Amino acid sequence: MARNKRSPDLRAKRRARRPSGHLTARQHQILKLIAEGLTNREMAAKLKISIRTVEVHRYNLMHRLEVRNVAQLLHQSLKLRLLPPRFGR
Repeated sequence: MARNKRSPDLRAKRRARRPSGHLTARQHQILKLIAEGLTNREMAAKLKISIRTVEVHRYNLMHRLEVRNVAQLLHQSLKLRLLPPRFGR
């Protein structure tokens, strides 16, 4: 049986589509606060930024990890080890 050889370009494209574990410091802060259960308003007050700025960080974070909701965000974050395995316990 012949092996299916993929071109380096195809492999690079697939890697580019994978969720990235590279987050900004602010995205890490937002992720931790989401995991703690804070609302956008509470995060904004704690970080002394506007609610809209929190929303943008949250959107970018979810887009970068290719998720649609908080449950998926936390699952993907644990999978990529962006949060400690026993976070919140």
